[in-house]
Amino acid sequence: MNLKEIKPLKNFKKIELTLPSSKSMTQRALICSSLSSGTSQIINPLISEDTLLLKSALESIGVIFKEKKNLWEVKGRYPPFLSNQRVYLGNNGTGARFFLALSSLGQGSYIEIYGKPRLHERPMQPLIEALRRLSANIDCLEKEGFLPVKIKEGKLISQKIILPGNISSQFISALLLIGAYLPDGLEIEIEGELFSKSYVDLTVEIMKFFEVKVEQFDNLFKVYRGIYKPKIYEVEADASNASYFLAIPLILGEGEVIVKNYNPFSKQGDIKFLDYIRAMGAKIDILKPSGIRISFKGRAKGGEFNLRDTPDLFPTMCVLGAVAEGETILKGAPHLRYKETDRIKAMAQELKKIGVNTKEFPDGIIIQGTSLYNSATIHTYDDHRIAMSFAILGLKMGLKIENPDCVAKSFPNFWEYMEKFYG
Repeated sequence: MNLKEIKPLKNFKKIELTLPSSKSMTQRALICSSLSSGTSQIINPLISEDTLLLKSALESIGVIFKEKKNLWEVKGRYPPFLSNQRVYLGNNGTGARFFLALSSLGQGSYIEIYGKPRLHERPMQPLIEALRRLSANIDCLEKEGFLPVKIKEGKLISQKIILPGNISSQFISALLLIGAYLPDGLEIEIEGELFSKSYVDLTVEIMKFFEVKVEQFDNLFKVYRGIYKPKIYEVEADASNASYFLAIPLILGEGEVIVKNYNPFSKQGDIKFLDYIRAMGAKIDILKPSGIRISFKGRAKGGEFNLRDTPDLFPTMCVLGAVAEGETILKGAPHLRYKETDRIKAMAQELKKIGVNTKEFPDGIIIQGTSLYNSATIHTYDDHRIAMSFAILGLKMGLKIENPDCVAKSFPNFWEYMEKFYG
């Protein structure tokens, strides 16, 4: 068994970091540039398992990439070419959903999409049904509503799609991204409150950057007929992955972390992490011309946090709750049960191993903070965010992390960054 030992970090004072780019922004920019009318440049793309899988999938339908230092040149292909291939997307839920929608625009024979067993368990039915209502030709090859699927050439139509707001925002983003290529654009009406709205907002912002017109009226999104223009798009630092390092002063009870390429005004939803740690007692300074400084001394304060729009922060907030004074309540994210693993159940089980009392709910967890911990080996469930969150907790008391290579999904050099903290 492959294990990574995290040793306790003593007398931590200060560190400055420049972090890798956003996975969410990279994947959205890949889709827009792949449908564009020319050659785009994506500057500072995140190079990770998920983004490379999506890049490979796009190459299979005729998109041409040239890799240069710190950028990808992307020559768009519309319509996509359905090239009789089986396309593997690992456990990349976002990429699989985006690519499924994009392939529905294709001409040719067919494309099949498949991945790891866990990806085949993640729900796809709302997206598949919506695409079928737009006349997409999609066959589920094993179980209705799940991957693997075969997509054959069809002729998509325009009509209003109605979706509940409590489904994955990735379904909504996938439809929005292809909306401009339908005969009369696309309207999506959301019933109820939209979960993970910040990710949909990020999708819309990037679509607009590539010059597709999108409007939102309360619970209605309208994408106008158009075509993405070739652009030079620079990807920001990943706010989700930054959360692990920004949390470390609160985990250890002291210290200062500076992230030099962090944009505190970004449209990335996980920028809200700053609000969460401020409520737990962190001091936050915005630096000029760019960057942020987090400093802390003492013990973090527990509290109640609604993660409806920031589900990727759940594992980080769980380990902060484990060291915090009092009770921490994390709620509002039932969709966490359908991520790379059931993250609510997984975090509850692994926290109990180290002596932290937890109670699960359908949409979250209650954590009783403690200062007494057991040594343990953490099972990661092949989930990058569980591995990274327990890695920073291990700086407090020492832990062993199973399957540490799973971080490659979003942050391949995470362990190199962790070594920087030991000087």
